[in-house]
Amino acid sequence: MKALHNWNLSYSEARELQARLAPRVQLTRLRKAPRLIVGLDCAFSKDGKKIFAAAVVLKPPDLELVETVGATRRVNFPYIPGLLSFREAPVCIATAEKLKSRPDVYIVDGQGIAHPRRLGLAAHLGLFLNKPTIGCAKSRLTGSFEEPSAQKGAYSLLKAKSAVASETRQETIGAVVRTRTNVKPVFVSVGNRCLLADAIRITLACTTRYRLPEPTRLAHQLVSKIKAQAR
Repeated sequence: MKALHNWNLSYSEARELQARLAPRVQLTRLRKAPRLIVGLDCAFSKDGKKIFAAAVVLKPPDLELVETVGATRRVNFPYIPGLLSFREAPVCIATAEKLKSRPDVYIVDGQGIAHPRRLGLAAHLGLFLNKPTIGCAKSRLTGSFEEPSAQKGAYSLLKAKSAVASETRQETIGAVVRTRTNVKPVFVSVGNRCLLADAIRITLACTTRYRLPEPTRLAHQLVSKIKAQAR
């Protein structure tokens, strides 16, 4: 795991850091099917002073449960739209460091490069983890899209104006993926070391009877339990 920077940053320093880190995201094709996939999700305490994270490792193709871990940290960064990874990434990293197994792919409940500065939580974590990482979010943060058809497996591209201020071109930053027929889509984007096609394929392969892929769905259940048990 790479130690890219410390977390004691101001608002302006965090924005500048995102701009420096975003070009490091690697858009490279996955060369083999993942043997272990981990889902990561976070939750905050009611008073907003603590943050919890959970990781659930599953083994494809049957999505057999392999391992679960969790961690708790104090919140040390204020809520600022577009900078959520500075609140959530430290506890996610602490959770990932507890894993005994070595997952091949991480699916994160959050954005990858589908972010105004192309560095959402999944992309930020992907650089620290140095592993193929996928962002699978429940809602859109930025960009525009056409509604995909209603059938499971259908998707449309999520596009946004280039993050380079001097450019006016549109670029593809993710996909709007229908994981269940006639159910709201999810927003999938590259976090690191994969292509959008890989991210879509793995997300759909991990989706069974529910809207969310099993790794992050189960991670959400686990982090909710950790939160409920915390004092």
